[in-house]
Amino acid sequence: MTNLDYDLIIVGAGSAWYPAWMYASRYKLKNLIIGAQPGGALATSHKVENYPGTISAPGKEIMDWFKDHAEQSGSEILSELVEKVEKHEDHFHVTTATWKELKAKYVIIATGNNHRPLWAKWEQEFMGKWVSYCATCDGMFFRNRDIIMVGWWNTAITEALYLADICKKVYLVHRKDTFRAENSWVEKMKATENIELVLNEEVEEITWDALGMTWVTLKSWKQLKADWIFVAVWTIPNANIVDSLNLEKDNEWCLIVDSRQETSLKGLYAAWDITTNSNKFKQTIMSAAEWCLAANSVHEDNLR
Repeated sequence: MTNLDYDLIIVGAGSAWYPAWMYASRYKLKNLIIGAQPGGALATSHKVENYPGTISAPGKEIMDWFKDHAEQSGSEILSELVEKVEKHEDHFHVTTATWKELKAKYVIIATGNNHRPLWAKWEQEFMGKWVSYCATCDGMFFRNRDIIMVGWWNTAITEALYLADICKKVYLVHRKDTFRAENSWVEKMKATENIELVLNEEVEEITWDALGMTWVTLKSWKQLKADWIFVAVWTIPNANIVDSLNLEKDNEWCLIVDSRQETSLKGLYAAWDITTNSNKFKQTIMSAAEWCLAANSVHEDNLR
């Protein structure tokens, strides 16, 4: 076998990163973690209340706890972007943005999703403050208040229905007058009294004052008064670093993995948002679990 730098390279710095690191080190696998944004998307969340054992805490604080725990096991960390992952005979070749070239017997990737933004004024500045891309994560903070949901696929409709159960008013903003969601969800949404459809509209600007978000201005210059805006327009798995490997994907471009988190290429594992596992339930607890499972699968393969 070619002289390898590592037994395992872990690509991705989200909430899955630290559990994989911890388990890989406990299994005595020589491993390297590569990620440009420690904590990933969860670290930008203003508050998390749906992770077991955590009543309420900022996402960054939870990720700091993950990191502190993982560091006790020992590993190497490289704070960089990965440009590509290639397979060379019996090992993987990982290239970073600064042209570092690393070799490993196994690779686990969990590079998350890219959320399509609205490109509304102040959207990016207020992400995690008054703008969220996950109603399941942040909806409970707005019980009995008015919120806005933007989107037209199943995710937007089902999240609007979830929010309607806990919020006073839900405005569903859609740039057209027809939906791409399943008809059963659309009909249920239309029958829900506290969901108001705002069709043929787009969000142009978010307005705020010292107390928080006050309203959003639409393309028609109409204004909707609300306390928060949820965006569920589109997400694309951020798995372009393995495009050259021609891995099997589903119709939403998620990597198809088996029950052990292994992709269609032997030795390459994937977890969380970019995969077909866990019913695509994008929650931190699923992320951590899939990474632990992937690290365990690598350990088992390495023993063979």
